[in-house]
Amino acid sequence: MITMTVLTDRSSTWQIKGVEMLDRWTIEWSKPFLKRTANLVEKTGITANQISVIGFLIGILAIPALWQERYLLALVAIVINRIMDGLDGTLARIRGVTDAGGFLDITLDFIFYSGVVWGFALANPEVNGLPAVTLVVSFMGTGTSFLAFAVMAAKQDIKSIVYPQKSLYYLEGLTEGTETIAIMVLFCLFPSHFPILAYGFAILCWITTILRIFAGYHTLVRSGKKDERGSSSDLAPGEQR
Repeated sequence: MITMTVLTDRSSTWQIKGVEMLDRWTIEWSKPFLKRTANLVEKTGITANQISVIGFLIGILAIPALWQERYLLALVAIVINRIMDGLDGTLARIRGVTDAGGFLDITLDFIFYSGVVWGFALANPEVNGLPAVTLVVSFMGTGTSFLAFAVMAAKQDIKSIVYPQKSLYYLEGLTEGTETIAIMVLFCLFPSHFPILAYGFAILCWITTILRIFAGYHTLVRSGKKDERGSSSDLAPGEQR
């Protein structure tokens, strides 16, 4: 089932239940490999932010590869980028997570995701142009709902019980990191089917956006009401605001 859980340190929860998505499983599955690799990289003195930038530069090489319809070469760049994206976070947790690193990581990720879609539009503008635009617009929905809630969650001290290791609050949905990687792999393996795959994933992205807006809004409303009740209880008898 899809399960979206929000928990604050004041025990305010909001859940939407359905099909549980893949990120929880892939994070656990990849953790031993990433931890061993991060321990080796840590000894070299390379920082997590350097890994983020190197991975991003490798990842955007997929754009010219896609433009030239070198789909397997693009796939290699995409896979390396995603491995390094997991590695930078693991390395950061060894050395200490920073706000600057979290900002850099999420910004480069969003540019990379949109860049790959743009690459398919460049490969065949007449066929892929509209599906690519549709998918990028859907990314705006998932991205803004994700980031806007993360900002408000930080202000209200709302904690994630699902991804406590993340630098930002990761509000769950149908299209998380694993699903996005999977669709990009399918794009590269079946490029002639890009339009139908892009439209299908865009629909899932909009469902995710709607779920996040619903869950995020109600969580913030409930959290705000708890703050109001807490503030009122702190007033002296007969004191009014």
